[in-house]
Amino acid sequence: MNTGFTLIATVLPATFAVITPMAAKAERKMAMKITAIPLSRPQLHSRSGLTTRLPDFVELTKPRVMLLAVFTALVGLMIAPVHLDPLVASIAILSIAAGAGAAGVLNMWYDANIDAVMTRTARRPIPRGTVSRGEALVFGSVLACGSVTVLGLVVNVTAAALLAFTIFVYVVVYTVWLKRHTPQNIVIGGAAGALPPVIGWAAATGDIGLEPLILFLIIFLWTPPHFWALSLNRAEEYGRAGVPMLPVVVGRAATTRQILVYSVLLVPISLLPWALGFAGMIYGTAALVCGAIFIVLALRLRRSRETDRRVAYRLFGFSIFYLFVLFAALLINSGGDRWSPMRSVPGVPTAAGPVGAEVVPHPARTARISNSISADEA
Repeated sequence: MNTGFTLIATVLPATFAVITPMAAKAERKMAMKITAIPLSRPQLHSRSGLTTRLPDFVELTKPRVMLLAVFTALVGLMIAPVHLDPLVASIAILSIAAGAGAAGVLNMWYDANIDAVMTRTARRPIPRGTVSRGEALVFGSVLACGSVTVLGLVVNVTAAALLAFTIFVYVVVYTVWLKRHTPQNIVIGGAAGALPPVIGWAAATGDIGLEPLILFLIIFLWTPPHFWALSLNRAEEYGRAGVPMLPVVVGRAATTRQILVYSVLLVPISLLPWALGFAGMIYGTAALVCGAIFIVLALRLRRSRETDRRVAYRLFGFSIFYLFVLFAALLINSGGDRWSPMRSVPGVPTAAGPVGAEVVPHPARTARISNSISADEA
């Protein structure tokens, strides 16, 4: 436990120590790159009340991205072989949501200059002048420290350390470093977006198992085709902002080829939960059907003309639906068994789990053990 607290105490201060001086450097660099672009100087509005500006602060947390992260974390928590006290589970999910929101706020704080020159992001609160960069930095820092602290004190240190690491990867590794220096930024930085189900599982069990690592791998392989499909139609904006996204550096043809490769790799990995027995036929069918559609859309994008923007948008939109369906099917498959009387084993605490956690035998594991016992007896 001391090691976990040491990790948390080291990661968060290191995050802010790294990003603060680098922000100033990036701001000077961006200023040189965009001097030819006429931009009005952001002016803070006269609205000073926190209540009237609350929607702006909520927008800083990237709510849609946060909701997807929270949903995958919830699935990781729910499929874990441990029954969490509802209050502890609620605090865990809220802490993960706050941590994801903190990462979004700090990303917008650091990327304010980039956001100002891109059509897609120019209306965000900082470029619009409704929230200052200083306010965003304070807000994001408080959210980050608070979420990690609460998760560590109320749930367990393992989950808190993973949350702190996720924030570090997204803010420092991806936003500060990779995003501005390599076209593989979203591949490596995508690890941060793939960690929520692992955090959810760790919140329930206090450790990391094979199941959440497979869910991590699914999201990790899903992220590049999802994001590259969006960036294909924004390549000019990314180029103007000086961000080396893959379509900017290697062009459309190479990017669509990479999208197809990742889409093909994603399908067999997405079937692993069913193949390994911790998801049922509902999940297996959903993964197979949606995976086939994903590949078909990637093939259409690969063969489409450069002027046809609709194909990329279709793949981007379906990729969101795909991930939601996969995790919803996993949740449905585990839901009935999870709360059945067969799975309730009250009063057996986990070795490292949170207060109020009870061991819940997994039906697939129980079946395998039963089969082994029968074979031995035969």
